[in-house]
Amino acid sequence: MAKGPGYTVPYRRRREGKTDYRLRKKLIISKLPRLVVRKTNRNFIAQVIMATVIGDVVIASAHSHELRKKFGWLGSLNNLPAAYLVGLLCGLRAAAKGIEKAILDIGLHTPSRGAAVFAAMKGFVDAGVEIPHDESILPDETRICGEHIAKYAELLASTNKEKYTKHFSEYLARGLPPENLPEHFNTVKERILEAFKGK
Repeated sequence: MAKGPGYTVPYRRRREGKTDYRLRKKLIISKLPRLVVRKTNRNFIAQVIMATVIGDVVIASAHSHELRKKFGWLGSLNNLPAAYLVGLLCGLRAAAKGIEKAILDIGLHTPSRGAAVFAAMKGFVDAGVEIPHDESILPDETRICGEHIAKYAELLASTNKEKYTKHFSEYLARGLPPENLPEHFNTVKERILEAFKGK
C-alpha cells in the first residue's frame, strides 16, 4: 500500500469495490433520477433513486423474486429475460409515479454490448420512461425473450440428454421445459402489462 504525505486513503466503499465516487458525482450532477441496476449471483434488482441532501431516496423498485411470486415466472431469476422483465416492472412503477426521464447507473459493472444490465434498461424504456442511450448496446430481441436458451436446450436434448437434464434441472423441476421459454416470457410480460393497464 502506498505511503507518504501525498497519499490519500480512498473512501471505504471505494476500497471495498462498491462505489465509484467520480462516476456517482457525474450522475448526481445530471439532476435526473438514476435507474440503478444490480445483478447478484441469483437475482436482479432495479431501483429508481433520487439523490437528496439527506441521502438517496428510492422512488420505485423491482426485484426478480417478484416475477415468480406475483407473475408466475418459472425461468431463472438472473438471466437476460428476467433482467428485461425486472426493468419493465420497475419502469411501469416509475411511470405510474410520474417519472418521465432517468439516467442509467450500472455501478461497477463493466459495460459490454448486449449485457443483462442493458436488457433491464430496455425493459425500463419500453415501460415509457426515457433514458439516453445508444441503440447498439442493447441485446437482440431474440435474446431478450430467451430464444438463445431455448435453442441451446433443443440442441442438448437431441445430443446429450444427461447434460440437458442436469443443466436445466431447475426449469424442469418448476414444470417449464426450457424450449418453451420464449412463449413463457411473452405470457409473463403480458401479465405485467395487464397489471398496470389504466394506471
